[in-house]
Amino acid sequence: MTLFEKLTASAKANPQRIVLPEGTEPRTLTAADRIIADGLAQIILIGDPEEITKMAKELKLENIDKATIINPADEKVIDRYAPLFFELRKKKGITMEEARLTTANPLYLGCLLVKAGDADGQVAGAMNTTGNVLRAAFQVIKTQPGIDVVSGAFLMLLPEGVNFGTDGILVFADCAVVPDPDARQLAQIAVSAAQTARDIAGIEPRVAILSFSTKGSARHERVDKVIEASSIAKEMAPDLIIDGELQADAAIVPGVALTKSPNSPLSGRANVLVFPSLEVGNIAYKLVQRLGNVQAVGPVLQGLAAPVNDLSRGCFPEDIYKTIIMTCNQAIGLKSNH
Repeated sequence: MTLFEKLTASAKANPQRIVLPEGTEPRTLTAADRIIADGLAQIILIGDPEEITKMAKELKLENIDKATIINPADEKVIDRYAPLFFELRKKKGITMEEARLTTANPLYLGCLLVKAGDADGQVAGAMNTTGNVLRAAFQVIKTQPGIDVVSGAFLMLLPEGVNFGTDGILVFADCAVVPDPDARQLAQIAVSAAQTARDIAGIEPRVAILSFSTKGSARHERVDKVIEASSIAKEMAPDLIIDGELQADAAIVPGVALTKSPNSPLSGRANVLVFPSLEVGNIAYKLVQRLGNVQAVGPVLQGLAAPVNDLSRGCFPEDIYKTIIMTCNQAIGLKSNH
């Protein structure tokens, strides 16, 4: 059974309520129709009901009438959710009128549904920038307890016969969000990536925080940051198998680990690789993807109190379909952890 077959089975066994705030977008509607047909989630579309119905007919979609459709211009909807947004942001000086205007923004309304417990996760970004998707999530859903940084992980699905990671899966983080994390942020990224490994990859995490140094082989302030991050991460999650600073080969090749880091609890069998900066992580995942014929799934946003995932504006319906399935599994994992 492939990773996506496992994720699909999990979503089907425990359907989650997923908000799609770009409810009038054709690719989004196509993916939503398929999700509903496959029985994988309860879909909530935000948009003008007439426009959604018209678009569904044009696309010859047969299941959109089974989705819940919420009109962001409906005054009753604004009346219900604007007070929640006002409470969340009143210390920032927001007025109720401003709260009502913001609540009518589908990205914010979707997050407010999640915050109010009326939905379990949100998927957006086919029409909106990453910045706008994240801003709504930060302001409404906020981060998990003990975490104040949102980061992005990729699941790297290795070709058959390549024996790294676990079952051919490695998790790379952060490859999408935080340009230059400090030691505390890097530790939080490591702990969040371990949760992603459990909730989405279905593997027990073994986390390596990477550097150009292995156990003191080089001295530099950037090495010091990784050492400090490793220490903080161990305090945050004492039950987690985690080590750093490690070079990449010492993290994933048992023979190299035996020479370079013989006392590492990872023994060269890491399945979660945490990079010291976004620059390194982004370059690494793209090189591995292209040179190694590796499927890169993501980015999965991690660290939020409820899952919100961002799409590329160049995405295909298949990408949205898979992202909804991953978001369902994140929601299931978050609930089981609390």
